[in-house]
Amino acid sequence: MSLPETPFWFLRHGETRYNAAGLSQGALDVELNETGRAQAERAGPLLAGQGITAIISSPMLRTRETTEIINEYLRLPVIYEQDLREVMFGGMEGKPLLPWFPEWLEGRYTPEGAESFPDLTLRVKAALNQVLVTQTAPVLIVAHGGVFRAIRDLMGLPKEGLTRNAVPLYCAPGNEGWQIDGAETGL
Repeated sequence: MSLPETPFWFLRHGETRYNAAGLSQGALDVELNETGRAQAERAGPLLAGQGITAIISSPMLRTRETTEIINEYLRLPVIYEQDLREVMFGGMEGKPLLPWFPEWLEGRYTPEGAESFPDLTLRVKAALNQVLVTQTAPVLIVAHGGVFRAIRDLMGLPKEGLTRNAVPLYCAPGNEGWQIDGAETGL
């Protein structure tokens, strides 16, 4: 399971009240909180001047809001890609992530009515293969923490670990495999 060897930027949406409380959101269409809007405002200038050609965004409210804020700095065409929406957690949406989430991530447990991690990964792979082949690189992908876990898995990188809200990440293939560099590391 791999991706086209095309560099791109990734940005997880800004914080929501569910993120702040440690609750799963999944398919719940939650708006950004004040912190999340401020995070998106800080991300915009970091992404300006990086050669980004287009924004490919999940259509969910929290990603649309993040996209609108950062696009005040980028002024780029936006494509909303349905298959970049967050994973559906079924009966666990709106509930604490622990203790069930690590089991879901490893494919050992899927809540009732939820999408499995392998199914999420296949959906994200299909979307990224289409986007990265048809768009001029680099694009900016604005999506979700679960989506980025699937992307990391497709890159052959560890899928564990939280993706910080609204921190730009540059993803590029290299001789040693995929590398992810964050804005806080000097990009």
